[in-house]
Amino acid sequence: MKKWYGGVLVASLFMLLVLRYGMLKDPIGEHYLMTPFPANSTNPLKWLGAFAPPAVQNPESASQVIPTEIVISNLFAQRNISNEEQQSLQTWNHLKHLIDHVQGLPNAVEAIKEASGVWNNLMASVEESKHGYSNGSSLGRGKEKQCPYFLNKMNGTELDNSDYKLQVPCGLTQGSSITVIGIPNGLLGNFKIDLRGEPLPGEPDSPIILHYNVRLHGDKITEDPVIVQNSWTAAHDWGEEERCPSPNPEKEKKVDELDQCNKRVGNVSRRSSLVQDGSKPRKHFPFKQGYPFVATLRVGSEGIQMTVDGKHLTSFAYREALEPWLVSEVKISGDLQLISVLASALPTSEDSEHVIDLEALKSPPLSSQRPLDLFVGVFSTANNFKRRMAVRRTWMQYPAVRSGAVAVRFFVGLHKNKIVNEELWNEAETYGDIQLMPFVDYYSLITWKTLAICIFGTEVVSAKYVMKTDDDAFVRIDEVLASLQRISTTHGLLYGLINSNSQPHRNPDSKWFISSEEWPEENYPPWAHGPGYVVSRDIAKAVVKMNNEGRLKMFKLEDVAMGIWIAEMKKEGLKVRYENDEKIYNEGCKDGYVVAHYQGPREMLCLWQKLQEGTGARCCGER
Repeated sequence: MKKWYGGVLVASLFMLLVLRYGMLKDPIGEHYLMTPFPANSTNPLKWLGAFAPPAVQNPESASQVIPTEIVISNLFAQRNISNEEQQSLQTWNHLKHLIDHVQGLPNAVEAIKEASGVWNNLMASVEESKHGYSNGSSLGRGKEKQCPYFLNKMNGTELDNSDYKLQVPCGLTQGSSITVIGIPNGLLGNFKIDLRGEPLPGEPDSPIILHYNVRLHGDKITEDPVIVQNSWTAAHDWGEEERCPSPNPEKEKKVDELDQCNKRVGNVSRRSSLVQDGSKPRKHFPFKQGYPFVATLRVGSEGIQMTVDGKHLTSFAYREALEPWLVSEVKISGDLQLISVLASALPTSEDSEHVIDLEALKSPPLSSQRPLDLFVGVFSTANNFKRRMAVRRTWMQYPAVRSGAVAVRFFVGLHKNKIVNEELWNEAETYGDIQLMPFVDYYSLITWKTLAICIFGTEVVSAKYVMKTDDDAFVRIDEVLASLQRISTTHGLLYGLINSNSQPHRNPDSKWFISSEEWPEENYPPWAHGPGYVVSRDIAKAVVKMNNEGRLKMFKLEDVAMGIWIAEMKKEGLKVRYENDEKIYNEGCKDGYVVAHYQGPREMLCLWQKLQEGTGARCCGER
C-alpha cells in the first residue's frame, strides 16, 4: 500500500512542510516529516503532530540516539498560546534542565522523550481548535465526551472469544473496575485476562500491567488448579510470578490490607473431606469448567484486587512503571465462553458548561504584591479528574484559599493518551489551578514534582511556607495555618508526620524498591510522610538552589528525598527543626485529623459537609 502511494506521499510531504511552517510555525517540524502518517487521517495538521521524533521510534536506538536538542526544543519551543493558557506552564520552563538530572530515576529519559511526542500532539490539537478544525478533538467545546464513565459489551454471541480486546481510552484510576462474566470451556478451560498499556516508542509489544492467568488443570509446577499473576515489559521481560494458592504462603504480603491469595483457595473443603466413597477430596477453586462466573478486577491504591462471585480472591501490587493510568486495553483470551465485559468507574472529566458554581471553583488570581502565607502543591495524575474536582469543592473552599492568602495548584505530568491530555488542557484553562509538567507521569518521577512545587512556591510566588500533598488527601487548611502559627518558626522547618527510623525496601518487585546503588545505607535520614508536609521558605529556596547547581540528589521516593535534601542542608550548617504532628494520617482517617489520606471523592465531600455542619473533624467510614 505504501509503495502504491509513493508518489502521492512525496507530494503530500511537500505540502505538509508548507503547512507546518505556515500554520503551526513549529521550528522543528522537519523532524516529523520523515515519520509515516496514518493513511486514514483526513486532517493534515494531525499528521504533523502524531508521532515522536523518528529516532525515538527506532527499535534499535530508541533510548540512545534521539538528540537532546530536539527533545528540549520540542518541549520548550515558543507556542502560539494565550496568556490564560500560559498560566498552566508557570513552572514549565524552570524545568528545562530535567534531562540533565535523570540519574537515579527509573524511566526518566523515556518519560521526557515520550513527553516530546505527546506535547507536540497536544499543541497541534490546540492549533487545530484555534483554526476551526475539530477532527473529533475534545478541545472543541460541546463535543461528545471523549473519556466515558463506563464501557460494556453485553451480547456474548458477538464477541470473538478466542482473543477479545476492550479499548479503555483514558486509562484506569483508583476505584475503576473491569467485570468479566464467562464460562470456562474448551479442552482445558484455561484463560487469561491482561491489562495492557501503550508500547514505549520503538517497542513493538505493549507492556502488561497485570497478566491474570487461570490454569484449571495446573501446569509444570502443580497438577492442581492455579491462578498465576505477573507483569511484562519489553525491557525487563516477565517479573516474578505470584501464584494462588501460594507455595510459600508465609511470605505473602497484604495489598490494600487484603491477602495476596485467599487462604481458602487450594484447601480441602469440609464437605469434600467427609466423602466416604474413596474419591479424592476436592480442593476449593473459584473457577470450574462449564460453570459461569462473575469476576471483577478492581483498582486500589496499592494494587489490583480480584473478586469472584462476590468474594475476594487475589491481590496484585503495582510494579515499577506499571500503573493503572497506563492501561489502554483489556485483552481476554483462552478457553472461555465470554458472556459480557463491563468497565466501570472510569476516569472522566466534568463538563464545565454544566457546572453551576463554576466561578466559585476557579482559582483566585495571584497577586505579585501580596506574599502568600502558604503555598500548597498537590500531586495529581492526568486522568484523576474526579479527585481534583472533589478537592476544588471541599478544602480549596477554605476562606484562606478563596481570599488569596493560601494558593493551591495541582502538579500534573502529561499522559500518553492524546484524549486525556486534551481534557486536561481544557480543565487547566477552565480552573487555572493546574501546573503541567514536561514529562510523562510515571510514579518514579514524582520527585520532579516536589522540585516543581518548591520552584512555584519561591520563584513564581513568594510563600512563607510550602506544602506538598496528594489529590486523595483532605487537608484542613485552617488547622495547618494554626499549627504553623503555633510553631512560630520560619527557618529550617519540616512539619508533618516525621519518620525518624525507616529502611529502604529491597524487594525488586516493590513499588518502593530501592537498590543498594540508589541508597547504600541501612537507614534514611528523618523525613515526613508525603500526604502532607510543610517546609519553610528557606528550605524550599535551598532545594531550588541545589538543583540549579547540579547538587540535588534525585531520589524516586519524593518524601524521603526531601529528608535527604534537608540532611545535606544540615551538613552545610542549616539548623533544622523537625516538627511532628501525629494528626497528619498517612493511611486513612481518624477523628480529629489535620490531614486524612486515601480519601476518594465521596469521602472528601462527606468530610467537608461534616465540617460545614459543625460536627467537627469526623471521618466518613472506611477506605
